[in-house]
Amino acid sequence: MSRIGKQPVVIPAGVQVKLEGSLVTAKGPKGELKEAMHPYVKAEIKDGAVILSSDITVARDASAIWGMTRARLNNLIQGVAVGYSKVLEIHGLGFRGEIAGQKLTLAIGKSHPVIFEAPKGVTLTLDPKKTVLTVSGISKDQVGATAADIRELRKPEPYKGTGIRYQGEYVRKKAGKTAAGASAGAGGKK
Repeated sequence: MSRIGKQPVVIPAGVQVKLEGSLVTAKGPKGELKEAMHPYVKAEIKDGAVILSSDITVARDASAIWGMTRARLNNLIQGVAVGYSKVLEIHGLGFRGEIAGQKLTLAIGKSHPVIFEAPKGVTLTLDPKKTVLTVSGISKDQVGATAADIRELRKPEPYKGTGIRYQGEYVRKKAGKTAAGASAGAGGKK
């Protein structure tokens, strides 16, 4: 029995949810999203909430699929109601970004500017200092994947801490080479 799957998904005010077989459609102030549910899971709308049920004797992983389907349905409904966003910070001397339409141009310490085109449904915004980037949209999957793709362009490196990182992400710094190793002797023997 899935503890997460048993919990009802509350439909907030201003959001409409339709069930058509295994397809769930959610429409809200931010937009509209659709997602197909797994065949093991059945859904019904009761008292302003979506209640999911599953026959867990069908397969070994039916309980896990039930819980995952409930979590994805909750993400779908929250996305059309309020949306999602991830904040990235650009660290490094001279590192910055520029936005023109859906194209993000990054100066991140390479010999050329790096151009990243945001997928449809994702909005990119920069702060006035051009070092804090906000990725926002209604699909949690798409926002997370876009933020991860941007971070992958220049991961934070552990020696100086430069690169692109999530806001609040801790980068463990490593100690670099020191002169203490050179004083061991001219021949390098200890």
